Amino acid sequence: MDTLEKNTQIKRDRPWLIRTYSGHSSAKASNQLYRTNLAKGQTGLSVAFDLPTQTGYDADHPLARGEVGKVGVPICSIEDMETLFEGIPLERMNTSMTINATAPWLMALYIAVAERQGADTRALQGTVQNDIIKEYLSRGTYIFPPQPSVKLTTDVITYTVKHVPKWNPTNVCSYHLQEAGATPVQEMAYALSTGITVLDAIRDSGEIAADEFSDVVGRISFFVNAGIRFIEECCKMRGFVELWDRIAHERYGVEDAKLRRFRYGVQVNSLGLTESQAENNVQRIVLEMLGVVLSKTARARAIQLPAWNEALGLPRPWDQQWSLRIQQVMAFETDLLEYGDLLDGSPAVAAKVASLVAGAEAEMARVAEHGGMIRAIESGYVKRELVGSQTTRMRAIESGDLKIVGVNCYTETADSPLTQGTDGGIMKVDPTAEREQIDRLESFRAKRDPGAVKQALEALTEAAQSGANVMPASIACAHAGVTTGEWAGALRAVFGEYRAPTGIDGAITTRTDSAKVEALRDRTRETGDHLGRPLRLLIGKPGLDGHSNGAEQVAVKARDAGFEVVYEGIRLTPRQLATAALEEGVHLIGLSVLSGSHTELVEEIRAELDKLGLTKVPVIIGGIIPDDDAAALRASGIAAVYTPKDMDLNRIMAELVDIIRDANGLGPYEAAA
Repeated sequence: MDTLEKNTQIKRDRPWLIRTYSGHSSAKASNQLYRTNLAKGQTGLSVAFDLPTQTGYDADHPLARGEVGKVGVPICSIEDMETLFEGIPLERMNTSMTINATAPWLMALYIAVAERQGADTRALQGTVQNDIIKEYLSRGTYIFPPQPSVKLTTDVITYTVKHVPKWNPTNVCSYHLQEAGATPVQEMAYALSTGITVLDAIRDSGEIAADEFSDVVGRISFFVNAGIRFIEECCKMRGFVELWDRIAHERYGVEDAKLRRFRYGVQVNSLGLTESQAENNVQRIVLEMLGVVLSKTARARAIQLPAWNEALGLPRPWDQQWSLRIQQVMAFETDLLEYGDLLDGSPAVAAKVASLVAGAEAEMARVAEHGGMIRAIESGYVKRELVGSQTTRMRAIESGDLKIVGVNCYTETADSPLTQGTDGGIMKVDPTAEREQIDRLESFRAKRDPGAVKQALEALTEAAQSGANVMPASIACAHAGVTTGEWAGALRAVFGEYRAPTGIDGAITTRTDSAKVEALRDRTRETGDHLGRPLRLLIGKPGLDGHSNGAEQVAVKARDAGFEVVYEGIRLTPRQLATAALEEGVHLIGLSVLSGSHTELVEEIRAELDKLGLTKVPVIIGGIIPDDDAAALRASGIAAVYTPKDMDLNRIMAELVDIIRDANGLGPYEAAA
């Protein structure tokens, strides 16, 4: 019997669910993309929603300007949701939805669409992320204060456990913690502490009988990040499995080993994708995936891979196909699924797992000392720890201790043929998409029954005020024609809104004996002396983009370089930022926009600055900004544009001082001899 015949008879494990994370422009365009990907062999859907949908605004809200359809699909109503899944039988689909603050609403819309399709909702399978806690630490798409937000999270869980029993009602998400700077120990500790917070809240709610609670524990799943240190990532996942089994058994009394299983999905690390030599991202993605499939006892249940060009802009369908094919080659061409766990019995792996577990347990104990995850968030403790870890990472990149190929070493390169096409290697959202979405929204509103909408919203408000589960009222709202903004608006009126700590005040700074930093401080101080007061920098996150890691690191570095820093966190309007610039008397405004809405937001902010007579205050911007957009921004008067390839913060700080000097008629800085 030859080798090929032998291989065909070997029993292989079933592969993980193969997904791509996608959605853009409109429900119709996204539906076409989903159907195309499914035809190419994708085995599950992973829906990306745009920022207005994630933060509870309709497409015509002022804060939604420029954000509609940019980082995901806009969903304003049940009509949009029906279009999104047209021709896709939900009863036979496994769907993952990355949604958090508005998770009850999107879950309600999904259930309502399934009902309209005639599906048995008890047969629906999939996952809703529904982890609001990490939103206060990383992505920033929270709306309400932590306590009512956790209540909404538990409402989804308890409802689905009873009525949609095959559904995974929360994906405790450590993915974005790693994106925010978390070490493997912090990622494990904060994710597991979040799981404890959620399960304790469900247990204490009284909605689930004690003899049914083990089933709730069994429905909890996780969504993790896998970085480039793939051996460490293998060990991290084995540590997660060990700790979750222990928590489920010892804290919650779960006897069935299957219900204690650490079930998780993955998107591999987008933080490590580089704009410089972006083709290197392909091998990074493959190695990162290996970290979550190599160990059979800790293998991912579902995987979605980023595209090679996500540090450049929005991936095209072909780019997503490439990521899909990477998974398929790993699953079907290699012999990975034919063997038991290759890491069992390794002393090096066992030692590393033990070290990670011990570190995670110690950090979980510190979180408990702060009163649990909610209080540790409200006090700013966890955010400060993450900002500090990210600062340490950035300092290691600056010094060269942490090497990133194409960024701070081996930077010589030929021009990449992958980015030489007329599209620059990325896809751009049609600029008419926002107007068309608003038109659809207006048309939908015009044909609703206003009385039914009013009645449904009143029932939702009553449920929120009384502490009842909001899911039944939300499903009724979906059928009545309530919009995303109206649903969130009703709950804003009950719960209020929230601004999370920024974490920059307690972050570590560079040693004061650093020659480069001392030179920066001299440059900053002497320029301030010339202008009569210390240099003051306003860092702003306009629009709905909540990814604040870059802004936080610039704020920490600027403070270290001698600037006075004004930074009030995410989601500020252009008018608020312009007013802050006037009231604080800043010398320079630095904007951070990663959602692709840089052009529209810059236009609005400059218009607001003009109204206040601040036309001479220089403005810079950082974000994922294509070259042609960067050129247009500079031509319009933006003093500097920074993108992910600009990782030398010392150089950037020196340039900011020079920009201020130029704007105030000072000559180039000359260091003292």
